[in-house]
Amino acid sequence: MKSAVENLTPTRVKLNVEVPFEELKPSIDEAYKTIATQVQVPGFRKGKVPNRLIDQRVGRGYVLETAVNDGLNGWYQAAVQEAGISPLSRPEVEITEVPDPAATEGGLKFHVEVDVRPEIELPDYSAIAVEVAAAETADEDIDKSLDELRGRFGTLKTLDRPAAEGDFLSIDIAARIDGEEVDSASGLSYEVGAGTMLEGLDEAVTGLSVDEVTVFDTKLAGGDHAGEAAQVTVTVRSVKERELPVADNDFAELASEFDTIAELREDLAKQVAEAKVVDQGVEARDKVLDKLLEMIEVPIPESVIAEQLEQHFNGEGGHGGEDHDTEEHRAEVRTNTERAFRNEIILDSIADKEEIGVSQNELIEYIVSSASQYGMEPNQFAQMLDSTGQVSMIVSEVRRRKALAAVLAQANVTDTNGEAVDLSSFVSAGDDEAEADDVEANDEIETLEADDVDAAEDANDAAVDAAKSAEEDAPAGDDPGAARF
Repeated sequence: MKSAVENLTPTRVKLNVEVPFEELKPSIDEAYKTIATQVQVPGFRKGKVPNRLIDQRVGRGYVLETAVNDGLNGWYQAAVQEAGISPLSRPEVEITEVPDPAATEGGLKFHVEVDVRPEIELPDYSAIAVEVAAAETADEDIDKSLDELRGRFGTLKTLDRPAAEGDFLSIDIAARIDGEEVDSASGLSYEVGAGTMLEGLDEAVTGLSVDEVTVFDTKLAGGDHAGEAAQVTVTVRSVKERELPVADNDFAELASEFDTIAELREDLAKQVAEAKVVDQGVEARDKVLDKLLEMIEVPIPESVIAEQLEQHFNGEGGHGGEDHDTEEHRAEVRTNTERAFRNEIILDSIADKEEIGVSQNELIEYIVSSASQYGMEPNQFAQMLDSTGQVSMIVSEVRRRKALAAVLAQANVTDTNGEAVDLSSFVSAGDDEAEADDVEANDEIETLEADDVDAAEDANDAAVDAAKSAEEDAPAGDDPGAARF
């Protein structure tokens, strides 16, 4: 077989393929065998019909057509491998020449147009410089951390007054569109001012007392009518406020390993400082990625972006609807899709240059971490990934994260005070956490094995398979009713 590549654009190629008769013949022989099991000729058993009789019954042309159709994908894949390209879209095939049905020589010719991953030129990213916020810890930061800890041990006290910001309410809620109720829920818990349910809800419930009702207009945030305008009726069933325990030595003993509030505050100060460094790392990481996008030009295949837009708006589980599918929203989704594509191409190229791989332990750690975000057991999550063919996607995601971390490790990071920022602990934290989480992950898988040996083995097998192939954010809400609104 011979093939040649013709570059049509930076993201699209044309493969011209020639298959000589001697390479086409095995497919022709296989086609005869297949057709022999499908036709019935008196005097011959199924599968034993001679080729000459098949030619008489269905025609030599049909045999050739079957041979070409059955072998086409194999020849295309061989041409792709020979050309060293990475297809991104469904190939468009045109057969330009087939052997004469009456002849025993001559070959097959076809060409294929397909979108491919673009080749990019990586700059010297070791010279990237970014500025991040200074990691300054104030007493207010420690007080806030202490108050959050106190909040975990707080109690709710029923109030006989109108609701105010920070209060905790129990509410009944119902949504109507054109007078018809489309959703409702009772006994939902909601903190006034949280802004986690419906736009306008905080303003609507503020000032309401128990058993008072109000109606407000908004757009639904979830469910079958997401994005649609609705009239929402909300009834307040209770108003409570959180009472925090006194921050004294007794509280320190209750909430921590420390005997005094001074020791607890000192430990919280360390935690706040560490969190500030993490914040700096996240900010630096995001800015480094922005710099890479500025420095590197990535050609974008229009057909690939168009297909993803079509899937987003009109595919299964799509986000259609007149209120949602607007020109403005399409432009926003297109921008995000193009950026995601550029991110992938750049980080994959860096991973190739840095020779970054994904180990089995790294994949297990990722599976355990991701499973907890979705409220699933690791083995269940791993099996879901395997059954839906997403394992390779997860491997690629872990590899890209490592690639970005490699660039961040080389970047020059300073804070707003002009001081150099040492992010070595942030960059290496991924490896250290991976080792720690590997132990946790393996312990968890061993625990799962005691309950369900087969399921746990499947989880580990999925991780092993993914790691081998590598070598070649929507958590559910705490309140089931709130997710609909």
